[in-house]
Amino acid sequence: MNPTTAAAPPGGAESEGHSDRKAELPFVAPHRELGTFDAFGWLALGWRDFRTAPRVSLVYGFGVFLVTVLIAWLAYQLGGYVLLLSALSGFVFIAPLLAFALYSVSRQICEGREPSLRRTFRAMRRPLGNAVVFALILLVVFMVWARAGMMVYVFFPVEGAWTLGDVATFLGVGSAVGCIFATFTFATVATSLPMLANREVDVVTAVVSSINVVLRNKPAMFVWAVTIVLLTLVGFLTAFLGLIVIIPWLAYATWHSYRAALDVSAWPILQEGHR
Repeated sequence: MNPTTAAAPPGGAESEGHSDRKAELPFVAPHRELGTFDAFGWLALGWRDFRTAPRVSLVYGFGVFLVTVLIAWLAYQLGGYVLLLSALSGFVFIAPLLAFALYSVSRQICEGREPSLRRTFRAMRRPLGNAVVFALILLVVFMVWARAGMMVYVFFPVEGAWTLGDVATFLGVGSAVGCIFATFTFATVATSLPMLANREVDVVTAVVSSINVVLRNKPAMFVWAVTIVLLTLVGFLTAFLGLIVIIPWLAYATWHSYRAALDVSAWPILQEGHR
């Protein structure tokens, strides 16, 4: 692990009472330099959190599994396997939102509290407004991707014998289009959602901070993105059952990546409860 990762402050140890300095807050959270393979350390910390709160993790993971199955079924019913493939490949756009509440579990563990579903959902009441704004943004991106995915299908031969060139063209165009959408989405959500779930911060600052830290740590974030894709693929190949474990695990690891990548001590900690 990079030394700066180990220097990340404990989740509940930062000072509060910054509300009188809101006008002095920076537009972008200061970033830390990350090691290329720090992602594996985040996974280890995420797995530790999973083992600390197995019941909450599995219950939430099962809920994600049901939602994923429902989306896949609706996509197949409405558009056949073409829309199904587009929906599954667009899972990257909605997965961060599905894991939003789980960031509170890692925060509770960092603060030395025993995680529970009641505390987890109670903690989500305050950042709910920002989460809705983010959800609308990702929904638009997802819908554009779904349409783009169906347009890419015109490159796939539906009549006559398939050739290696036809398949290569289809996969090449589809991968190129998908990479554009996936890169944009990953850059905007890499650290922004955990920041919104933990700090009194606006969506613009959280998103810009996330993009900045990705651009400043390209090797580390590339390894992290590839790791997320591979684990999600495992979840798909197990008929979505693997997502029951993988989604909570990745959510906790994402929380630790956010703490390692950003210095957010200037922003007040988001308190639980009602506004």
